[in-house]
Amino acid sequence: MALNLEKKQEIIKAFATKANDTGSCEVQVALLNERIKLLTEHLKTNPKDHSSRLGLLKLVAQRRNLLKYIKRTNHARYVVLIEKLGIKDR
Repeated sequence: MALNLEKKQEIIKAFATKANDTGSCEVQVALLNERIKLLTEHLKTNPKDHSSRLGLLKLVAQRRNLLKYIKRTNHARYVVLIEKLGIKDR
């Protein structure tokens, strides 16, 4: 259920704004998005796993807050990011 190291590094490389960038908002949102996808698949096969469902809700809220921050500070970066991730604009 967790991201493996190779997949994580691949995501970081794809969304990094500069070399050795692991903490920018874009990278954080991309990593959260991947974890959300994995948890969603897990919950499809295990619908009674309520603790994972609560964890999923926390991840979605964290991603939403980061996306709001990016939208507020730099709208152009926000538009590019949601297009790359395939997330709907709210």
